[in-house]
Amino acid sequence: MAPEPGQALDAALSAQGTEPGEADLPLRTRAEAEAFVASVCFKHGPPRLVGVELEWLLRAADPPELTAILAGLGPHAPASLAPGSPAAPLPHGSLVTVEPGGQVELASPPLASLRALTAAVEEDTRSLHAGLAAYGLTPEPRAADPDRPARRLLDLPRYAAMERVFDRQGPYGRSGMCSTSAVQVALDAGERAHIAARWAAVHELGPVLLAAFANSPVLHGRRTGWKSSRFAAWLASDPARTAPPTDLDRPDPAQAWAERVVATPLLCVRGEGEWITPVGVTFADWIAGALPGTPTTADLEYHVSTLFPPVRPRGFLEVRYVDGQQGADWALPVAVLAALTARPATVDRVRELCEPVRDRWVQACRVGLEDPALAAAAREVFALAGAALPALDPPPALAARLAAVTEGRIAAGRSPADEPLPGEPTVPELVEIIPSRTEGARREPA
Repeated sequence: MAPEPGQALDAALSAQGTEPGEADLPLRTRAEAEAFVASVCFKHGPPRLVGVELEWLLRAADPPELTAILAGLGPHAPASLAPGSPAAPLPHGSLVTVEPGGQVELASPPLASLRALTAAVEEDTRSLHAGLAAYGLTPEPRAADPDRPARRLLDLPRYAAMERVFDRQGPYGRSGMCSTSAVQVALDAGERAHIAARWAAVHELGPVLLAAFANSPVLHGRRTGWKSSRFAAWLASDPARTAPPTDLDRPDPAQAWAERVVATPLLCVRGEGEWITPVGVTFADWIAGALPGTPTTADLEYHVSTLFPPVRPRGFLEVRYVDGQQGADWALPVAVLAALTARPATVDRVRELCEPVRDRWVQACRVGLEDPALAAAAREVFALAGAALPALDPPPALAARLAAVTEGRIAAGRSPADEPLPGEPTVPELVEIIPSRTEGARREPA
């Protein structure tokens, strides 16, 4: 019988009298590394908690500067950028970080009640935005910067390394890093018997929800011809670390993910001064001696944090494919994903509905719900979410908003990108964001 994920590492830790996750251990074989990834990235248990991370690009009279952003964050500013800051949580427990281009991110605590989560995030959002508004900073309604070129505000080794690596592929990594924002939904991975189905379902939903919530048709002053310029830029930035998986039908997603992690080229190796950015060296290669020193479990955990696929397992499932939304509509993708993954029977139905379109990632971000197959799947999926949502005790306003969007926008095959905002260019300047050759990103016929 094959060992359970993590057993090899657990045995090594037990021999040292240490529990998993408590020590920084050397990794001497690929099997050890894969076992570690599987053990820390997938945690089993009933699906109870939901959380959300919200990112906002900031609009100002002049291009926002980091000093103004940190002043607006006040005591909530991260200590890594504002030495001496207490990095205090917002009133309802959300934490604040800043992304490379100055995007501000709110990360909620995980909560068992959709009603409680919505109330907490709404209050924390109001508090956060009020502090920023005092310095002339307001949230951009789109998920991609409509005007300014990509410009990195954070001078940290991680982001300098990321920029160098992305620049090897082309300009789109800088755009994804510095000029886009997302709604990232955090879901429990689920019980052991159901985790493979949940893992597959949140991916198979991806093209449908990406299309339905596409909200970045303009980037750097151009209407790109993509409904989600944000997701297209991320797909093109470094496909080895951003592409969707191609092995969803494998019975053990933890092992599949572990294999991908150790086979992905290193973004960087941490050190003093400028971090090393080796070319084409995977974590497995490092273990085999391609770089000096022996990598450790801490190095591997950091390496995991440099992969940016549509869904990233972090003990829970971090769903990353939804564009940032305007105003309170951030709660819609949270509600839809929570409702569609709450019960195994609903997960099974989601998989049936989405199976025909599960690989249409490129079509989803290019044309959204203008794609007939994606539009048909979205109508079914949103109807299913609306029927399942009452069991989660949502706030009435959220249930009403989801019904209105389902009956209006989704039924009409439209996304937020199809609603022009004042001042946006209306004539597309078609941009071929997806490179002609990718490593792992699937293509589907037009």
